[in-house]
Amino acid sequence: MTTLRQFEYLVTVVDTGSFTRAAELLHVTQPALSHQVRALEKAVGGPLLERLPRAVRPTPMGRAVLPHARAALADAERLRAAALSAAGLAGGELELATVYSVSLGLLPPVLRAWRAAHPEVRIRLREFAHTEDLRAAMTAGQADVAVGPLPAGWEGPIRELGTEEFVLVLPSDDPEGADGAEGADGAPVPLAALAGRDWVHYAPGNGLADVLDAACAEAGFRPGVAVRTEQTAAAPLLAAAGLGPALVPANIVPPGFDGLVRRPEPPVRRPLVAYTRTRPDALTTAFVELLSRRVRLLPDIAAGGAAGGEDGGTTGGAKGGTAGSPDVPTDGFS
Repeated sequence: MTTLRQFEYLVTVVDTGSFTRAAELLHVTQPALSHQVRALEKAVGGPLLERLPRAVRPTPMGRAVLPHARAALADAERLRAAALSAAGLAGGELELATVYSVSLGLLPPVLRAWRAAHPEVRIRLREFAHTEDLRAAMTAGQADVAVGPLPAGWEGPIRELGTEEFVLVLPSDDPEGADGAEGADGAPVPLAALAGRDWVHYAPGNGLADVLDAACAEAGFRPGVAVRTEQTAAAPLLAAAGLGPALVPANIVPPGFDGLVRRPEPPVRRPLVAYTRTRPDALTTAFVELLSRRVRLLPDIAAGGAAGGEDGGTTGGAKGGTAGSPDVPTDGFS
């Protein structure tokens, strides 16, 4: 049986005159490409390509098959375009709402993948400082879909994305982070051991201030304040500069970061979800499906057991929500 993929391979080899160049354009290995071409030749009953020392050209049978292969590929593309247009994926606008740290750490690679797949769909991004602000915006109809911590008592469809975690950031010479190698795979740091410190805190209204206060309260103390920042991305940089420890979403720690990143003990976690007011349309569903496949909650820097979260939400130990947790209702997304 012939396939569209085999037709695509045949056409690309003919157009480039080279198996090597065709494999590069198709992002496959040359042996895989050759195997599929041979399978096509077996299906049609004869050789389609003549392999010369410095080029590849179609045989008489190949020249007869080639127009039909091109027509089949063109028909498939027209079918795809019609389906996308009917589903609203070939144009239009998607209104997306989130909290600051999610837009900073989690969404950029997802939006890059979405843009590559649906370049004609515009994205309107709304960012909020606190989970409750995000919830209020969604309730008021200001976006098609929200991505953030689980909103308490939400009655609309919810798709769980997994669990995000927080890490502690300390300056590179901090004695509390001295054990273990650099990175989150070093020894966890008890939050109680930092009780006497002044912290890099967050401005009132930023939900991460609630996360830090709740985590410290669970550890038995109230954090002192060395500095408050309104910008989530500034917190790890200020901590690495020596102003005080910071509790940050792991996904916002920049590549090549020169501070110490440690897992807090007890861990600080919360579930991350996508949610809508009513059953989502085709465009929103397509975005949420891509989001659930592409979102990366645990970056390499946190591979030892910690990753990031955002403004306002659940903190605590191992009982925090996890992917597949019954604490996170899911319904309404097909």
